Amino acid sequence: MKQTSEESDQQKQSLNNQFSWRQIVLAFGIFFIGTAFGFGLQDSSLLDRPTTTQNQELPSRLDYSSVDEVYDSLRENFDGELSVDELLDGLKRGLAQATGDPYTEYLSVEASQDFDDDLSGTFSGIGAELGREDENIIIVAPLSGFPAEDAGLQSRDVILQVDGESVTGKSITEVVQMIRGEVGTDVTLTIARDFERLEITITRETITIPSVEFEILDGNIGYLDVSRFGEDTVQLVRRAYQDFMTVGVDGIVLDMRTNPGGLLNASVELADLWLPRGAVIVEERRGDEVIRTFDSRSDPLIDGIPTIVLVNEASASASEIVAGALSDNGVATIIGQTTFGKGSVQQLDRLRSGGTLKVTIARWYTPEGLNIDREGIEPEISVERTREDFEADRDPQLDRAVEELTR
Repeated sequence: MKQTSEESDQQKQSLNNQFSWRQIVLAFGIFFIGTAFGFGLQDSSLLDRPTTTQNQELPSRLDYSSVDEVYDSLRENFDGELSVDELLDGLKRGLAQATGDPYTEYLSVEASQDFDDDLSGTFSGIGAELGREDENIIIVAPLSGFPAEDAGLQSRDVILQVDGESVTGKSITEVVQMIRGEVGTDVTLTIARDFERLEITITRETITIPSVEFEILDGNIGYLDVSRFGEDTVQLVRRAYQDFMTVGVDGIVLDMRTNPGGLLNASVELADLWLPRGAVIVEERRGDEVIRTFDSRSDPLIDGIPTIVLVNEASASASEIVAGALSDNGVATIIGQTTFGKGSVQQLDRLRSGGTLKVTIARWYTPEGLNIDREGIEPEISVERTREDFEADRDPQLDRAVEELTR
């Protein structure tokens, strides 16, 4: 059937709405295509419980009689095979989704293991970051040197189907698990890009990503690329610093562009390397109440070396904590674009059933009192890096950082 002009205009407008980058960075959570990747995460086993919430008035036990009615009807009438474990996982997911908070999520036993694998930087997948804009699952960015990039996936591609199955109504974790699979097998993504519908087939690989890479740039500048905050991050930065000191670098670039976050303690310990003892790194607040303050516990390792922090619109949570701490304490200058604005704190509750509840418990504030959530961190020096810059292998943000450090 030939499409009318009005239908075509409506479709173009709909697709155009999908590619509003500012909307994307205010709405999505970033996930590696492996499983959900965390931001500023706290493990409940390592922390005292925070102060009580307004939900203490809820009953200590739910009345499940109405749920039993639904279960009885499904058991008697559903034309298909049901699994008790899958039904229970569905109930748990539903409780988390009922909060209306995109970062509060129940992870099954399998998803919990995938989650832990991603935090370690090793997983089976295609090598890309997954996000959400409104109801759309999108590609935030393919990771350099991995199958997604080689196959031609691009930032802002909207995923419509995985192996012919629609992703409509599915969570990011569910889509991630659809894309995961055995190394060497293929997965076909149906995507929307620039008003076109494309099918891209990608061969899965084992993806191993060190959280830190480093080198010495022209101009005797030490370059630190921190892609996530994992258990190895601070150790790798310390190792890089020793190499920098061997040659006596004149400045350091801390690149946290497209860094989705990770472990809270790793971000606090990283900021600690630059900050004097007692300096505030970040505050955790519930409403107007400060429930926890993280400050520097030691003298600075990286002391007196001019530092530039690079960020962009996909720098989130833990990377925003570090950028805000170093800038507010006057030990670094931020260059790039306003960050993502993911300023809520997720606590990991490891459940007896083997699953995990990732639950939002508070909000982050910088040392100067900026609420990171939805606002993001504005750079002192604003420099854009366009898609054309990427395609031409130009990096005006890094160039400006080196220029500032060598002038």
